[in-house]
Amino acid sequence: MCTVTYLPLGENNFVLTSSRDVPFLRKKALLPKTYIENGVALQYPKDGEAEGTWIGTSDKNRLICLLNGGFENHEQQKFYAKSRGIIVKELLSATNIVEAYTTIDLKNIEPFTLVIVDWNTDLVLVEFVWDGKKHVRNLSQKAHIWSSSTLYSNKMKRMREEWFLHWQEQNPLDGKSILKFHQKTGIGNPTVDVIMKRSKVGTVSITQVQKTENNIEMTYQEIN
Repeated sequence: MCTVTYLPLGENNFVLTSSRDVPFLRKKALLPKTYIENGVALQYPKDGEAEGTWIGTSDKNRLICLLNGGFENHEQQKFYAKSRGIIVKELLSATNIVEAYTTIDLKNIEPFTLVIVDWNTDLVLVEFVWDGKKHVRNLSQKAHIWSSSTLYSNKMKRMREEWFLHWQEQNPLDGKSILKFHQKTGIGNPTVDVIMKRSKVGTVSITQVQKTENNIEMTYQEIN
């Protein structure tokens, strides 16, 4: 998983939208709710198996969204030390996010990509990739799209980037419009469209987080 888009909305506001692609046999996730963990209020949909999450916010003025895989697809091992979704929760509740991802022990953790948004002062967007090494990029406040390396080839990623660029030219850059992008964009090929469906894996939900001044709104849509 997944397909993730980010749109800055000006004045420290943004909308991030995540389409979750998982095996159809994976246990259904629980709807988003607020949990108190390590004394910090976190809001997230809970994975039905590992009880972590792929997207969440915290009262630390932070959002973290997970994509499986790093820059390239990888060979999966039989066992890992910890679910990547648990790491998302740990970083959401950390006091200092930069110190947390700099020092966190990721030995024997499956490769992943995190999109981290922090608004404690200025709005900051960070891409954190783990592929056996840590790669950190501070990104500019412009529109971005990510597609998981475990499900999408570089050719598929480029195609989706082109769809996203075209969408930006034709549509208002807001939460309602980008949600339609996640719901409808493609070429009529369900193996590569943003709502993806293959024989054993596909898009099962769309989660959107929008920050408007001091208000954080998370919406969740299951895909049948």
